[in-house]
Amino acid sequence: MTNGNGNITVLSVRQTASTKIKTQPWILYYAGKALCLHCIINRIYDLTKIKMTPYLHNRYAGIILMMTMTIVFHGCGMEKPGHGDEQEQFTIDVMNKYTPVRNQGRSCNCWAYAMLSAIETEHLMRGDSVCLSVAYVMRSLLRDNYRNYYLTGGKTTFTTRGMGQTLINLIERHGAVPDYSYGYGENINYTVLCNRVRMLSEAAVRHRAGLKLYGKKVDDMIDRALGYPSEHVFMYGAEYTPGEFARSVCAPGEYEAITSFTHHKFYNRFVLETEDNWERNTFYNVPLDTMMSLIDNAVRKGHGVCWEGDISEPGFSFEKGIAKLDEDYGKNNIQEIRQKHFENYETTDDHCMAIVGIGRDRKGTRYYIMKNSWGTDNPYNGLMYVSENYVRMKTVAVYMPKEM
Repeated sequence: MTNGNGNITVLSVRQTASTKIKTQPWILYYAGKALCLHCIINRIYDLTKIKMTPYLHNRYAGIILMMTMTIVFHGCGMEKPGHGDEQEQFTIDVMNKYTPVRNQGRSCNCWAYAMLSAIETEHLMRGDSVCLSVAYVMRSLLRDNYRNYYLTGGKTTFTTRGMGQTLINLIERHGAVPDYSYGYGENINYTVLCNRVRMLSEAAVRHRAGLKLYGKKVDDMIDRALGYPSEHVFMYGAEYTPGEFARSVCAPGEYEAITSFTHHKFYNRFVLETEDNWERNTFYNVPLDTMMSLIDNAVRKGHGVCWEGDISEPGFSFEKGIAKLDEDYGKNNIQEIRQKHFENYETTDDHCMAIVGIGRDRKGTRYYIMKNSWGTDNPYNGLMYVSENYVRMKTVAVYMPKEM
C-alpha cells in the first residue's frame, strides 16, 4: 500500500493491522520469495473473516503480488535487489556448526525453522549429525488445530504462527523425525494448507460430526500435501518411535525461554504478552545485561540458541545480510527504552532465527551471527549479522539449554 506521500509501506510479516506499519523496501522484493504476501493475506482473513476458497485465496494472492510488483518496479523505478554494495567484512570470533540454511518460502513458520536449527546446532557441536523435519512439526500443529477447534466449537486459535516454545511443546507431545524421513521438501505453502484444514474444521463444527469423521478427512488432506508419516524412525542402525526420537534430540525441560521486560518482576516467570504466545507459555524474566551474558556464554560454549524479536527496523536488511539500528542507544537506560518500545508496539514479535556465532566489523562493533530461514540469496549465504545494539533493543525472547 502507499501512504499520502507516495511511499510504499507494508505490514511486517508477523504483525496485524493494529500495530505499526513501517517503510520496508526489502520486504517488497522478498515478499514473493521468503516473507510471503500470503502471511499478510492470512492476517486479513483473520481480521475480516472473509471466507475465501483455496482457489480464490491463491488468486487474490497472485493479484496482490502482481499489483505490488507493478508499484515497486514501475511506480518507484526500483530494480531487482542485488548485492551491488560493497560487502561488509567481519572478523569471526565464534562460529558454531549449523545445518544448511533452508527456506520457509511463503509460510509463517520461522519459529519452527529457528528452534529446530538451535537443536541441530546443539547436537552438531556434540559430534552428532541431525537435521529435523519441519513438515512433521507442522503436521502435528495442524492436527492439534483441528482437534482444539472442533472441541471448543470453533473458539480457539487456528494458525501456523507460533514461538520457539511452540516447537518444543509440539515435539514433546507428538515427537520428531529426521528431515529425510518425512516431507515433500520446502515448496509447501503452510498458510494455504492451514486455511484448507480450517475450512474442514468449520464444516465439522457446523455438522457436529464428531472428531473421528472429519479427523480422517483432515489427515488425508495433510498426507496428500506433506507426505505419509511412518510409525518408526531409523537412524544409525537404531529404531525409534517419533516420541523416542524427539526425546533423544530434545529432552523434556531441556530448554529455557528467557526474556527481559520491566512490567514484571525480574527472576520470576510470567506469560509473555505477544500475539503468537497463544499457548500462554511462561518465560523467565531477567535484567537485560543478564540476558545478554547468557546469550554470549551459550554461543561461546557451543550451544544452540534460538532468537526471537523485531525485524521491522529500517536497518534490518536481508539483501545486505546485516541488521543494525540507525540510532546508537549505547547502554544507558536501554532497559527502559526497550520497555517503552515494547509498550508502544515499536518492538513486536516478528521473526525467529538461530544464533550460531559472534563476530566484529572493521570498527570493532560486535555482531551476532544468525542463521535465517529465507534461503541463501544474500552476501553471507543466508546468514544475518545482527549488531549487539540491535539484539539489546529488539529481542523479545531467546531459548537456550537450561544449564546456562
